[in-house]
Amino acid sequence: MVQAVVGANWGDEGKGKIVDTLADRADIVVRYQGGANAGHTIVNQYGKFALHTLPSGVCHPSCINVLGNGVALNIPLVMKEIQELVSRGVPQPKVLISDRAQVVMSYHVKLDAYEEERLGGKSFGSTKSGIAPFFSDKYAKIGFQVSELFDDGILEEKTRRVCELKNVLLEHLYHKDLLRQEDLMEELHSYRDMVKPYVADTASFLQNAIREGKTILLEGQLGTMKDPDHGIYPMVTSSPTLAGYGAIGAGIAPYAIEKIITVTKAYSSAVGAGEFVSEIFGDEAEELRRRGGDGGEYGATTGRPRRVGWYDVVASRYGCRLQGATDVAFTVVDDLGYLDEIPVCVAYEINGVQTKDFPTTPDLKKAKPVWKILPGWKCDIRGIRRYEDLPLNCRNYIEFIEKEIGFPITMVSNGPGREDIIYRT
Repeated sequence: MVQAVVGANWGDEGKGKIVDTLADRADIVVRYQGGANAGHTIVNQYGKFALHTLPSGVCHPSCINVLGNGVALNIPLVMKEIQELVSRGVPQPKVLISDRAQVVMSYHVKLDAYEEERLGGKSFGSTKSGIAPFFSDKYAKIGFQVSELFDDGILEEKTRRVCELKNVLLEHLYHKDLLRQEDLMEELHSYRDMVKPYVADTASFLQNAIREGKTILLEGQLGTMKDPDHGIYPMVTSSPTLAGYGAIGAGIAPYAIEKIITVTKAYSSAVGAGEFVSEIFGDEAEELRRRGGDGGEYGATTGRPRRVGWYDVVASRYGCRLQGATDVAFTVVDDLGYLDEIPVCVAYEINGVQTKDFPTTPDLKKAKPVWKILPGWKCDIRGIRRYEDLPLNCRNYIEFIEKEIGFPITMVSNGPGREDIIYRT
């Protein structure tokens, strides 16, 4: 069985915790898109980890962890993540890297930073991980596939082309040091040596696993609002964030994906720029940020304070629909226990007209939240294991959200650990 775990919103929904929990019953966990530009935080018996590229099954010794062809592969960072896990007592994870994945180069990271610097106040809030330049090169057909690392003839030809193209930008647009072909060859050879033990035909491996009835988890990065087609364009990421892309980024048949667990927080948060209708500010925001998550609402990759807001039904309903949610995991409910009342954004007002449909970005810029106020439960709910044991107002809040978004909430997370999950049937 293949299940996808994806985000309904802006990312940072708690997908890593859900994957880490479900991986206990999985054979394989696959990252199928994105790169080191976002992190998934997991907490288990080994400690607290912020993973950036590795799948969130790496702390399960029986799990095989696959980086699929759709991943933006920063090889030194992947190797560093593996080393850090082992140094903290995690058994050496089983990792396979697709021979069709493409490589993030050092110049991608530099070009990302140069462009943000050039844009100044109009920047996209990039994590400066090289993701946009990487995907630009992938589709311009001047990227480097992992399989090409083992063919110097291909590397010689491509590095020459890359230098010709990039040096025009570096000299005349960014006014920075130029690339040298010999440096690129040396960089690529070092990547070849690092990645060689992990390279595999992962699409074939996954197809065989499906035939054998293995349990496979597809782990998505970020959420619907950051999808380049369906998100808040142009403040989006550069690879599709929807479960449907899991088939492409992992190299499996679309019909193999039987279950799509879409993760949404009990409130809203986001890192980076872009429209965020239910966002709150000032002391109210700082209090939620401080209490939110395990250790506060700060980006796992950037460390930046996350923007926070109350739950957005409009965005979440849209996000779950685009993901094709069969199940919804509702996370960090425990973080709201300090509130007397909890606002929920149930509609948008645009030019004086209320709507429950998520609009395109030009109209989203004009949207104002329409609030419904629900009573809080004013107590700590961590440690509760049965849904019926939750306070009445907490259950009412969950069931109100479930009814409004129109998708079943089957998992409720009330703490950071694997055991802090309440299952609803």
